[in-house]
Amino acid sequence: MRAALALGRRGQGLTWPNPAVGCVIVADGRVVGRAHTGPGGRPHAEPQALAQAGAAARGATVYVTLEPCAHHGRTPPCADALVEAGVAQVVIACTDPDPRVSGRGIASLERAGIAVETGVMEREAARDLAGFLSRITQGRPEILLKLATSFDGRIATAGGESRWITGPEARRAVHAMRARHDAVMIGGGTARADDPMLTVRDMGAERQPVRIVVSRGLDLSLTSRLAVSARQVPLWLIHGPEADGARIAAWKALGARLIACPAEGGRLDLGAAMARLGDAGLTRVFCEGGGALAASLLGAGLVDRLAGFAAGMALGGDARPAIGALGLETLERAPRFALEETCRIGADTLTLWRRA
Repeated sequence: MRAALALGRRGQGLTWPNPAVGCVIVADGRVVGRAHTGPGGRPHAEPQALAQAGAAARGATVYVTLEPCAHHGRTPPCADALVEAGVAQVVIACTDPDPRVSGRGIASLERAGIAVETGVMEREAARDLAGFLSRITQGRPEILLKLATSFDGRIATAGGESRWITGPEARRAVHAMRARHDAVMIGGGTARADDPMLTVRDMGAERQPVRIVVSRGLDLSLTSRLAVSARQVPLWLIHGPEADGARIAAWKALGARLIACPAEGGRLDLGAAMARLGDAGLTRVFCEGGGALAASLLGAGLVDRLAGFAAGMALGGDARPAIGALGLETLERAPRFALEETCRIGADTLTLWRRA
């Protein structure tokens, strides 16, 4: 199962709206088939592994990270393929909460006389599949908020200089994180200040993540690098009801996808915005700020994980904070996260946290 999980991770960022599943087939003590979900979500892991195993699949044990599907979509059910191949046992890490599958894949296998075991390395699989599970159960993608700061939590000097606080190794790690997500998201202020591309570079990426900018008024440059590349790399713009119709039309003409969301008290309803992203099929979103968007997401309880890169420098109280005002009066109201991992990245540190 550990090998199947490692295979599944290879598909992260490439398979949405489908989950990134890994499958390993073992016969007579040796691996005869192995695969992960293909780009765009097809083909599924199980039929690929079965094709690789061929006749050796009969009587074999199959290890799969998510319950095999039991419904007809663009491809036949994976549970049926396992039955037809004559496997003897299927070991499953996570059951699938999708109503089209939930328990039906297991039932189909058991009706055919196949032994089924569930819950093997379930916690690890649930973490790997958290984006897909969030989309099915909460209607929105999993959101990881990344911050790259000085030791004292600042992202730029008082004058706005920010390149570069963290070192090249940390920046490369960020590109690797982008590659494992369906989308990269920033706020309008960051888009205006940095004119970023938000692409994965120098890593041989098979598929670029969707680039998302949250801008209530859509007051973004129509000549920015995001704008001029909108037809080459997907660009989605989340805006409020007050966005100017002419600007909406101009962005559509450039090739961007426009996502209108309601606003409350002069602020976008980010819960509704994330639900729109879930409806569009996204499962894993990598948020790179800025401070206002980070604060809004945290305040709305929409951040599932944190990735904090910290450099050994201090910028002081007059420098720009990584997270905007949260309006907290007591510590009890502060969003809390549990530490998962700490490691050294070049001259910097990386800490990974999950919502407590």
